[in-house]
Amino acid sequence: MTVYFIGAGPGDPELITVKGQRLIRSCAVIIYAGSLVPTAVLEGHHAEQVINSAELHLEQIIELIKTAHHKGQDVARVHSGDPSLYGAIGEQIRCLRELEIPFEIIPGVTATSACAALLGAELTLPDVSQSVILTRYADKTAMPAGEELSSLAQHGATMAIHLGVNHLEKIISELLPHYGADCPIAVIHRATWPDQDWVVGTLADIAAKVQAKGFRRTALILVGRVLGNDVFSESSLYRAGHAHLYRP
Repeated sequence: MTVYFIGAGPGDPELITVKGQRLIRSCAVIIYAGSLVPTAVLEGHHAEQVINSAELHLEQIIELIKTAHHKGQDVARVHSGDPSLYGAIGEQIRCLRELEIPFEIIPGVTATSACAALLGAELTLPDVSQSVILTRYADKTAMPAGEELSSLAQHGATMAIHLGVNHLEKIISELLPHYGADCPIAVIHRATWPDQDWVVGTLADIAAKVQAKGFRRTALILVGRVLGNDVFSESSLYRAGHAHLYRP
């Protein structure tokens, strides 16, 4: 018996890995994050139990897993995006280790990747940014020292900010001194879902654009000079005259 933490991807049912889909269709028990994972991801399953974890707390989830463990049933624990990023799997894994219940993590497409694809953007451009910082806005849970937005912004790297659209003006105020008012920024609402929507602007005007759209939740903020930038050097990988192992 194994518990599989499966990344369902950002929303589009086709953006799940072949392995993740196969496990969902073969596990006897499915526990999925119903508020963020569309039921279409579960199509073709043959599970005896399908439970929406949005209605449960941690202890109830672990009890369900313990019952499946005693029955020798594999569990598909389905999370949105990639479960290793803001998936709240850490506390579940801690419990499973204490109970000596085997588990495996199946990666998924991140919201950041989905948003970059939607915008037609590469997040790492030569001479512009070679780093991507995935972070969130500090609201109910404080950020560790040194991980405040104002500290991370000093790097000038491409930044993906989760769980922050309701605090956009505060975020902008922390980013402005380091990125500048003309820095491109995009706010993407429910990327890859049927009702996906987004706005692109600068730190100077994005707040008004987001307010006009009425985005309140389930939105990702992408900021950085890579967005809409056509002025950058070509990579060495495909440059004529650049030799490597496969192209002497």
